[in-house]
Amino acid sequence: MVVLRSLYELYDRLVEDPEYGIAPSGFSYQRVSFVVVVEPDGSFYALQDARVQAGTMFRARKVLVPGGAKKTGSGLNPCFMWDNSAYLLGYDPDKRERAIRTFEAFREQHLRLEAELDLAPYSAVCRFLEYWSPDEAYRHEILAEVGRGFGVFQIRGETRFVHDHARIREWWEAGLAAECDEPAGQCSVTGLVAPLARLHPSIKGVAGAQPTGAAMVSFNLGSYESYGKTQSFNAPVSVRAAERYTTALNALLDGPRRDKHRLVVVDCTVAFWTDRPSVIEDVFLDFASKGSGSPKGAGAQDEVLREKLEAFLRALRRGREAYGDIEESPDATGYYLLGLSPNAARIVVRFFHEGTLVHLLENLRLHFSDIGIERQWGDASKHPDPEFPPVDLLLRQTARESKDILPVLGGLVLHAGVGGGPYPATLFQAVMRRIAADRLINYPRACVIKGYLVRNLEREVPVSLDGSREDPAYRLGRLFAVLEKTQADALGGGINSTIRDRFYSSASTTPAAVFPRLLRTYQHHLAKLETGRKISREKLVQDVLDPIESFPAHFVLQDQGLFALGYYHQMNDLFRSREDRASNADLDASPAGRTNE
Repeated sequence: MVVLRSLYELYDRLVEDPEYGIAPSGFSYQRVSFVVVVEPDGSFYALQDARVQAGTMFRARKVLVPGGAKKTGSGLNPCFMWDNSAYLLGYDPDKRERAIRTFEAFREQHLRLEAELDLAPYSAVCRFLEYWSPDEAYRHEILAEVGRGFGVFQIRGETRFVHDHARIREWWEAGLAAECDEPAGQCSVTGLVAPLARLHPSIKGVAGAQPTGAAMVSFNLGSYESYGKTQSFNAPVSVRAAERYTTALNALLDGPRRDKHRLVVVDCTVAFWTDRPSVIEDVFLDFASKGSGSPKGAGAQDEVLREKLEAFLRALRRGREAYGDIEESPDATGYYLLGLSPNAARIVVRFFHEGTLVHLLENLRLHFSDIGIERQWGDASKHPDPEFPPVDLLLRQTARESKDILPVLGGLVLHAGVGGGPYPATLFQAVMRRIAADRLINYPRACVIKGYLVRNLEREVPVSLDGSREDPAYRLGRLFAVLEKTQADALGGGINSTIRDRFYSSASTTPAAVFPRLLRTYQHHLAKLETGRKISREKLVQDVLDPIESFPAHFVLQDQGLFALGYYHQMNDLFRSREDRASNADLDASPAGRTNE
């Protein structure tokens, strides 16, 4: 119930923020096109256009009204104090007879409640409904423009609508509570005794779930029930709590601000929020999805987001000393990260993280430290590698096409990055399979390999080339890179098939069977180099081979990962300029296979 409790508490914050457009319980926002203005005695005064201009168009105004969305169906279903022109005025050019019946139903409903409400503005509306003739409606041109749009009532001289009077709102809320006939019990979310929800409202916005919504709490088979309780009474949540947590979650996943709260990672839909407005809430999911290169717009809003993103990146680079740049009190601000996946008509909670923003930042810094490795393509390149690789970039390294990415990986990788736990072994294994298939070791693949070896296997892995490291796998990976570079230098760029194309997979798995042959071929390539380069290259090969007494017969998968990192580090070093070894300016001249993916 921790998830539900967190969403329940979030509801109050979202309701107070007009950007989310959340209506209080028992109310809804509807698009109102016209206003029926009546005199205090109930006589008709005017029909006013309630629409607002948006460019060259006129759009209905968003108004808070009692009740939910207009019910569909062929029956008569008048709303309270608002409805379409057929119910309010008896206007429908296509169905004039039915319009009269709908108006009468609307009138009878409101007249029946007059004594109970005992409010002068409401009585004025009742007098209007008593004396209004639907034939009058067809004389007003405004109705022809708004069609069957929604309308509300207003007393002449007042600025508020009739349904906004405090007495009407209180009466409506009291009626909602009295109408609930569900059995009472102790709510697992609030701890209070209240009517319990038999069915919970649906959640929308979860990728892969039913478009109409799916339930996060439901019981549809007797085998899931116990102690004689049926359906959701087995997990007692009050009607009020169910409405609040589902409303809050729907606002995050399917509301007007979903872009900053919702992220889809393969089959996992992620919701992120903080317990108060924060910079990290504004930028975190965008950063997780796109990396440090977003946003790319030029508007004022984009500039504000860029400033927030830069503050966030400084916190990741510099640590606690920069935390104050993004939040006044990151230790006191809580964050929540909820991972959801679809399962038929239900929603499965994949993971849930909560803590302070400091915990989040520290875990993210640990994640980027574990996967951190020298970039293949530096800032001098046309397409530099990201300083902080986003989740999507890492996942794309596991499959030839995005559609082939293992569905569970998205949630698992994000879970590990934010929670500080181990990376999924399937991530590392999938990347190694891709390397074996296409023989490409690029920056994001190197990040995955390093992260898995460091965090999961507690291996020490350098960020850049470590000439003193004596692991046979790492050394032989370096050696393979030197042999490949020697071939490229000797034969030029027109090689149809390099030693990497032909021998990488076997060299990284069964080195004893491959390297003696490669070294013999290397001597032929070495002979074609000019003297100075030949001497330096031979010295490099001898330095790499010096600690190796014999070639191992086999490498297990983790050693194959070290082999790949040795190759990656050595190849980067070979292509880096002597003048500025911190720059990757010469990488654009790299041989075939060094692509920026």
